[in-house]
Amino acid sequence: MPRHNDSQRMRISHIALLLVLSSMIGDGQTTANPELQVNLQRLFPTATAFSSKTGDPPHFKAFGPGTDGAESLLGFVFWTTELEPLERGYDGPIKVLVGMDTRGRVTNIVVVEHYEPYGDFSIDLPAFPKQFEDKTIRDRFKVGMDIDAIARATITVTSTARAVRNSARQIARANLTPEDVK
Repeated sequence: MPRHNDSQRMRISHIALLLVLSSMIGDGQTTANPELQVNLQRLFPTATAFSSKTGDPPHFKAFGPGTDGAESLLGFVFWTTELEPLERGYDGPIKVLVGMDTRGRVTNIVVVEHYEPYGDFSIDLPAFPKQFEDKTIRDRFKVGMDIDAIARATITVTSTARAVRNSARQIARANLTPEDVK
């Protein structure tokens, strides 16, 4: 069996790195992306600015008018697929953008992408994201208890609820104190 020499290995490594970088650039993760800007604004309608994605775990920060009139931190926005990449629906990953305020409450979610066989019977309907509004990270996010199930989409609903809950808790642990969460 022929062995690759070092220059061939190096070339393959460079190609792999370029593929990874191009996929990161191509997925619209900058705040300059108009579609992302619209979704960020849906999560924080009163926000006047959003930071670039930073931190560990990765997130955007939403800024807006504070109680004293100055710009203040309103909350955090994050992708469930970046924080809970193994959480999947019936037919693959579910890309959800989540907004959470500085008290550990979900402001809203936007289901950006999913590949489910049931379409309108799944998580596409406006009622599904609405039920996450004002949930705290201390809530259960349990289908059949505080999250409504959707007929024929149980796997997707359960996975989405778990991804929102777990990723929100990760962001809270990294950016909030227990006293902040009310």
